[in-house]
Amino acid sequence: MLYRELNEFLADWEYESTSTLKVMQQLTNASMEQKVSPEGRSLGFIGWHITESIGEMMGRTGLKVFSPDFNAGKWEMNSAADLAECYKNAAESLTDKLKAGWDNDTLKVEDDMYGEKWKRGTTLSILIAHQAHHRGQMTVLMRQAGLKVPGFYGPSKEEWIAMGMEPMK
Repeated sequence: MLYRELNEFLADWEYESTSTLKVMQQLTNASMEQKVSPEGRSLGFIGWHITESIGEMMGRTGLKVFSPDFNAGKWEMNSAADLAECYKNAAESLTDKLKAGWDNDTLKVEDDMYGEKWKRGTTLSILIAHQAHHRGQMTVLMRQAGLKVPGFYGPSKEEWIAMGMEPMK
């Protein structure tokens, strides 16, 4: 999908980033080490990857949004609270920077993205898809870690039960 109107992306980003923040806020420091296999990525790694990808990907368009600087030593990779805070700041920074500097015509500009030329409207679409993909991975690891999983596009198992309904099988 290619966004042609900035307001359409901003509406989608509001929902998607709020959904991702709900995931981040359910994490615990202990759960950050959860992996599907010994050689797999940890729950914390995936969360930090989603967070830093906002700044990294948008930086390729010339947009400077908040992104954690892991080399500065300020961020604790095992801190669930730091992860949630950084993600929230990055997501809000993206919204603010887009509102301040982009318009519908900006979405047509092409940038070099990983060896290909992408219109900025495509980059925004891929940013959301990338986040949703990894958020799905996180929910599997959250279940393995014994955490509650929030619903995004419908109620989660726990939310069905809280509503007094039988969860779908």
